[in-house]
Amino acid sequence: MKRAGMALATAVVAVVGVVGCESGETSPQGATTTVQPALWDPCSEISDQTLTAAGVDPSTEEAGVAGVHQSGWEICGWSGDEYALTVYTTAMSVADFEAKPGNTGFTDVTIAGRQGRQFKVEGDTRNLFCDVVFPTEQGVVQLGIGNSAIADGPLEDPCVYLQRAGAVLVPVFPK
Repeated sequence: MKRAGMALATAVVAVVGVVGCESGETSPQGATTTVQPALWDPCSEISDQTLTAAGVDPSTEEAGVAGVHQSGWEICGWSGDEYALTVYTTAMSVADFEAKPGNTGFTDVTIAGRQGRQFKVEGDTRNLFCDVVFPTEQGVVQLGIGNSAIADGPLEDPCVYLQRAGAVLVPVFPK
């Protein structure tokens, strides 16, 4: 994989898993069909100006995981010199994230005036990643930060960078 953002997206999606929140409707023939509301799409809803202010290069955008859409998710990632960030939306709840084995160390945080739950992924012994989930009307928006695999020298805690990038990004997230 070329980008640290890709690794971040893969790691978080693999750990979080997909828990669908679907509503069923019955068709006139009596068969049940699945209807999911469209999720907020970070690739189309976050401006290049906002991404630049958050410290990433808009031209590095990558939708999905390795360019592959993940059912039940909208995922978009970007890279900067030292960090990669990924924004996810899903119909899952904060409680789903808290109940998922492997997600650990949940703490309350406030970023740009919005309450969220910060967490780490078990096994991140090198402190490379930091994630926050924010509840929305549709489920959650997750902001994930990962240290760049190509950065020179030691980097600060990714949760510190998440606070800075989040101050710019969180105001555009859906409520």
